[in-house]
Amino acid sequence: MSLKAFHIVFITLSVLLCLGVAGWNYEVYSTGGGAGSLAQSIGWAIAAAALAVYGVLFLRKYKALRYI
Repeated sequence: MSLKAFHIVFITLSVLLCLGVAGWNYEVYSTGGGAGSLAQSIGWAIAAAALAVYGVLFLRKYKALRYI
């Protein structure tokens, strides 16, 4: 697996993990958790969005680089 392919897989998994933790924190907040859970949920969602933007920019920049 090339470094480019590994990077794409790693960023994708990181976005999914951030979204999962954001959803989990929101669920805790919605079942009676404090404002800290909501703040963490928002923070994780922002991190997921930032990673997704980074992934798109990475793909655009290294479009010509082969995967293998």
